[in-house]
Amino acid sequence: MKNKPYPLKFTPPWEKNAGFGRKHKSCTRSHTKIIANPGIVMKVLRRKKIIMFLAYFLLVALTMLNLANYKWTKESQQCNQPMQGVNFQSRSDIRYLYKAPQVKKRQLVYVLTTWRSGSSFFGELFNQNPNVFFLYEPMWHIWQKLYPGDAVSLQGAARDMLSSLYRCDFSIFQLYNSPGGKNITSLGLFGAAINKVICSYPFCTSYRKDVVGMVDEKVCRKCPPQSLQMLEEECLKYNTIVIKGVRILDVNILAPLMEDPSLNLKVIHLVRDPRAVANSRIKSRHGLIRENLQVVRSRDPKLRRVPFVDPNHKMNKKDGSDYHSIGAMEVICEQMSRTLKTAFHPPKWFKGKYMTVRYEDLVENPIKTVRNVYGFVNLSANHDIEIFAMNMTTGPNASSKPFIVSSRNATQAASAWRTVLNYQQIRQVEEYCQHAMSLLGYLRVRTAGEAKDLSRPLLTVPKI
Repeated sequence: MKNKPYPLKFTPPWEKNAGFGRKHKSCTRSHTKIIANPGIVMKVLRRKKIIMFLAYFLLVALTMLNLANYKWTKESQQCNQPMQGVNFQSRSDIRYLYKAPQVKKRQLVYVLTTWRSGSSFFGELFNQNPNVFFLYEPMWHIWQKLYPGDAVSLQGAARDMLSSLYRCDFSIFQLYNSPGGKNITSLGLFGAAINKVICSYPFCTSYRKDVVGMVDEKVCRKCPPQSLQMLEEECLKYNTIVIKGVRILDVNILAPLMEDPSLNLKVIHLVRDPRAVANSRIKSRHGLIRENLQVVRSRDPKLRRVPFVDPNHKMNKKDGSDYHSIGAMEVICEQMSRTLKTAFHPPKWFKGKYMTVRYEDLVENPIKTVRNVYGFVNLSANHDIEIFAMNMTTGPNASSKPFIVSSRNATQAASAWRTVLNYQQIRQVEEYCQHAMSLLGYLRVRTAGEAKDLSRPLLTVPKI
């Protein structure tokens, strides 16, 4: 008997009870029920409108509160004062929180002067100040090393040294050291034995920098020598650096330094009656032989000069020394005149950075002059400094030692030339220095008797 085949019935998936008699749930949504019921649609629309209205109302409320808070804050900062165009800065501003502190710019000072002008005493007024790093004649090393170079040709090297020293770079001293010599130490610098920085802590325990008073050279020479690197580190601690020098002859040589925005350099020009300078140079001629020769070599050989002595007078060795002492005044006064011309018609880089001080005014009224000078370089003159200046200018008599700073009758010393120099010497100095004397208020004499008449003043108001 043959088996009958089982009948298969194909049911499409979209019909009910499809697939071997199994019932499948429909996955389609009943959209027809919602559409068929308009009440449900209206409820959904009402809910959306309510949500949108509440959101809009909340947004408006927040905006009004923000505007009200901004207006209150602005009015409270104005403090009832009209301040238009002012940018207010809150503490939350990151620029306020991380603003770099302002660093006080270092004050640099150069005392421009010449030999025998009272510069040792004037420099001591800064050397005694505990807030000043003072250097005494550092360009001496250049002149000694490059001898017998003439004074004018050494001006560039002197300026380069100043540029390094004002940046507390003392390695430049090694350039003018003897070949194969030992490294220069703190005691190897010219004038180290009278320098309060080098003779005081931390270099030496003999003296204190904050105590006003002269130091003893013999004591300072016993201080232990320190490296120039340690001197550089000490230099960087000071806000005021003062260098006194006689080997820069014209302030225009310093123009690149005075124009340099990284340097805050001011120049104090210490001047003295050229006739008094010449008299002091003759008195100390043995200590200035090399310097006199270097300066005289810079003279213009084509210029006509007044005869130094009577043609009938036979010159001796002393007259030759005096010749170089007074002959150097020609170069000194010529260079001084260039400085004074610049001061009389100051360029932009010069204004506010130059001050002239007459030695005669300093010894006549030391306290007033010290206050003016200190004010110019942003220092304060305390009582001890003023008493020191007064005591150093009111000694019993003139000093017999030309290179030693000591208490003396400075007014008497300032006019000593009138009774010491002969009339021919006076005439020659006045011939060399007439322009500078005119600008600085130094009157010329017409006769020998007029020079020796101490009751007649030869000082008037300067033109600069």
